[in-house]
Amino acid sequence: MSSWARAAVVWLCAMVMTSAAVAMPEGLADLGRPATESEVAAWDIDVRPDFVGLPPGSGDVWAGEEIWLAQCASCHGDFGDSNEIFAPLVLGNITEEDIATGRVASLTDPAVIRTTLMKVPTLSTLWDYIYRAMPWNAPKTLSPDEVYGLVAYLLNLGYVVEDDFVLSDTNMAETQARMPNRNGMSRDHGLWSVSGGPDVSGSPCTTDCNVAVTVTSSLPDYAMNAHGNLADQVRDWGPYPGLWTEEKAEQEPALLASVVAVAAVAPEAVLTAGGCSGCHQMAGQLVGPSFDAIRAKYVGQEHAPYLRDKIVNGGAGVWGSMPMPPMPTVDDDALQQIVAWLTSGEE
Repeated sequence: MSSWARAAVVWLCAMVMTSAAVAMPEGLADLGRPATESEVAAWDIDVRPDFVGLPPGSGDVWAGEEIWLAQCASCHGDFGDSNEIFAPLVLGNITEEDIATGRVASLTDPAVIRTTLMKVPTLSTLWDYIYRAMPWNAPKTLSPDEVYGLVAYLLNLGYVVEDDFVLSDTNMAETQARMPNRNGMSRDHGLWSVSGGPDVSGSPCTTDCNVAVTVTSSLPDYAMNAHGNLADQVRDWGPYPGLWTEEKAEQEPALLASVVAVAAVAPEAVLTAGGCSGCHQMAGQLVGPSFDAIRAKYVGQEHAPYLRDKIVNGGAGVWGSMPMPPMPTVDDDALQQIVAWLTSGEE
């Protein structure tokens, strides 16, 4: 079990223990019951780089392609090369020499578009992330066999494995030996080991500290707008707005006023729980059109049946070529709130 999973299990156990089963420290209230094995197993699903935690199963390239086209291509493209929503996962810019050396040579060229398969050193990273977080609108719904197939398909797109390849828990280590950038991860830094001297040094202050500290970071100019104008992407939490990354001096006051006005009446909890906020924001194009634009187009209750059908069944063509996946898991109450708000128009 990884350290993260162990910490999660400790927290879970602390939340469900009872004084009847465990002697509670004096002054603490009873907190429930001991965690069951199935509850612990539900938390402990991460896969380590040495493949500890990997469930048994297998999947071939062709099965992975079918799942990919049905659940992944709408955001990542049929061949993982789409740059319309997210950075490309695969672009075919990996050579046989890269696979032989375990270092992707083109990563030293700042003009080359970085892809996931070029950068990621460990096969477990791909498997683990897909298993826990994908698809975006229904995470944790893929079976282990489906994830094996999807990873096999991605590796095939990058010419790492052949068309008839079957990935399984028994050959993951062997396949890891062909990862193009497997030797591109450095362990010679303080984040990996706490032994030896620190990466930085300073004077610790533990009492009466009144020193202002400013932490800044920056992106190179060529990467500033890689994921669109960050200032247009409304932050649901945190004290800092997104940085303006387009070639524009300042944010338009009208846009900011629109975001504030609409956000004040939006059923934000329902939009987030329903998965809407993953592709839509209050103002400005994200993956799909903004809520501002949708509400302006479909103001009036006569549009309610159409919007309800569009959310449940998905569709494409009205706002461009990017399809909207069906969202059948949105419950009736949430669907009614969303549709009522969208057809109410701007306040």
